[in-house]
Amino acid sequence: MKPNITITPVCGWLQGAKRPLIIAGPCSAESETQILNTAKSISAIDANIIFRAGIWKPRTRPNSFEGIGSIGLQWMKKVKEETGMLTSTEVANAHHVEECLKAGIDILWIGARTTVNPFSVQEIADAIKGVDIPVFVKNPVTPDMQLWIGALERINQAGITKIAAIHRGFHSHMSTPFRNDPKWEMAIELRTLCPDLPIICDPSHICGNTDLIPYISQKALDMDMHGLMIETHCMPQIALSDAKQQLTPAQLSDLIKKLVVRKSNSQNPDFKNKLEELRESINKTDEDLLQILMNRMIVAEKIGVYKKENNVTILQTNRWEDLLNERLSNAAMLGLSQEFVRALYILIHEESIRKQNEIMN
Repeated sequence: MKPNITITPVCGWLQGAKRPLIIAGPCSAESETQILNTAKSISAIDANIIFRAGIWKPRTRPNSFEGIGSIGLQWMKKVKEETGMLTSTEVANAHHVEECLKAGIDILWIGARTTVNPFSVQEIADAIKGVDIPVFVKNPVTPDMQLWIGALERINQAGITKIAAIHRGFHSHMSTPFRNDPKWEMAIELRTLCPDLPIICDPSHICGNTDLIPYISQKALDMDMHGLMIETHCMPQIALSDAKQQLTPAQLSDLIKKLVVRKSNSQNPDFKNKLEELRESINKTDEDLLQILMNRMIVAEKIGVYKKENNVTILQTNRWEDLLNERLSNAAMLGLSQEFVRALYILIHEESIRKQNEIMN
């Protein structure tokens, strides 16, 4: 079911808003000196950057650094007083919300571990009912679109229209270069379902290290995301949490200068004409592709009938392995991604098995 979320555009509530919107600051507030030094350095880059810092940190294991707690909110107030920057932090329950509202925090966000729990999200939604404050919702730890949308809807139904999503990647058991798998298709699907919803990318949590942050940041902007949330620390080497993924203010400045911000559209008539021509070619190719898939399923059904007549099992493991290996070999020769072709053929095989199961039963 398509979500029904009422959204106030960022330019409607954030003065001087420009794209990309940058949110930067340390993973955790650790000391007043650390917070103020980092904030002043970031503000010197651009006073419109929104300052972020974790006050309460949900950790996997006990006895880890779980945030400085409410005292950090007083340091955030000083950041606002001394730099004029807007401040933001993560909340995971009603108590956090109440403390932040008292301290004058400007923007709240819901973390990935909280988004997975509708009870916690609803508790936060109830706590902010009647309050005019922007709320950003990170994707859940697992790639579950309904949980992500559900969290956004709960916040929206509490009367919050200054709302955005944060794409921070998803936990994966597969070995990848990233701390969290970007799964760009999830962000694309959310954008398709909620075209007016701003989506902000969190390269720090996707990458898990600073080396990959420029690549992911640029890719996010090329995917037309609204902004970036980048962890930045005045001395990341001694950070109490997530030290490997935090940039220095100087590195943040260098990153921002190198980002290429592209337009969503071009008014050049030659561009539009050529784009329409290429899109029409895509449409024709897709029609051919659907016809080919239909023909393949017709053959799969005939095979199912033949197997039933001869009392043969549906799944032929050796045949499937040989077919997949041959297709992957062909894909490599054609310059196609083997990962893409593997995923495609697994779907085709699953649909063929489903159709043959119907015939058998």
